[in-house]
Amino acid sequence: MSKRESYRVIIENGTGEIVEKKSRFIANVFSVESQQQAEEIIAKISKEYWDARHNCYAYVIGVNGENTKCSDNGEPSGTAGKPILEVINGAGVTNTLIIVTRYFGGVLLGTGGLVRAYTQSAQAALASSEIGEMVLARKLTLKVNYNMINNVQYYLSQNEINISDSRYEADVEFDICVKENDVSRITDGLTQKCEGQITIIEGDKDYYLL
Repeated sequence: MSKRESYRVIIENGTGEIVEKKSRFIANVFSVESQQQAEEIIAKISKEYWDARHNCYAYVIGVNGENTKCSDNGEPSGTAGKPILEVINGAGVTNTLIIVTRYFGGVLLGTGGLVRAYTQSAQAALASSEIGEMVLARKLTLKVNYNMINNVQYYLSQNEINISDSRYEADVEFDICVKENDVSRITDGLTQKCEGQITIIEGDKDYYLL
């Protein structure tokens, strides 16, 4: 199975809250890398909001979203966990956990009301999060002498490529990540820009935040 070109993840966690007929729905979004990490956060939030009526959640983990789970945590079946999961899938993000805590306000919302409340609170939290794209790319290390620094930086800027790390020693080394399809074009362009006075070392092909 070939790797997908990119996937979306949470870069900065977010929160959201709505009130529906006196019930408070507090949603928290977390970036997670494993099921164990997700379960630990769920346990922590459940302890933090120990006095809440429900702590419902859903998570999607894996490049292809292969690991999913949702829980209604005592709400009527399908009214909480599934709507939260649908918000995650609708946003096209993975490695994401959303927990919605409900403080009961004394008024029953009914099935439709619960679905709307859990959906809207999860959407609000996701909207306050920062989402980034992990792209299948090649890491390149650029090695040049000091009089070529401006040439390299100018070329990278023109091609909207960020420098992920820099090392200033006898020579200067820059680490960059380039989409696999662009590697030949970028390496040729850098070689030309530096008049051949550059060494380019190809590193691992992996997912990087570009």
